[in-house]
Amino acid sequence: MAKQRYEQSSLKLKMHEIIRNNFIGGFFWALGATVGLSIFFTVLSMIAKNLDLVPIVGSFASDVIDFILATNPNLHK
Repeated sequence: MAKQRYEQSSLKLKMHEIIRNNFIGGFFWALGATVGLSIFFTVLSMIAKNLDLVPIVGSFASDVIDFILATNPNLHK
């Protein structure tokens, strides 16, 4: 008898309802990921600004570019 009730009350969705529910779920998952990452990178950039990390990264990038140009003179204009 309990099995019969379970079968009668089981959720039967049509194909368009399944597609709609999955689309809405995926949309809000992507929206949450986008908002979460933007907040994360905002906080990370604020921390980097206060630590004066930009000059360190800039000098590292400059050293890499100088090395590449020194080893490949045909890249230099």
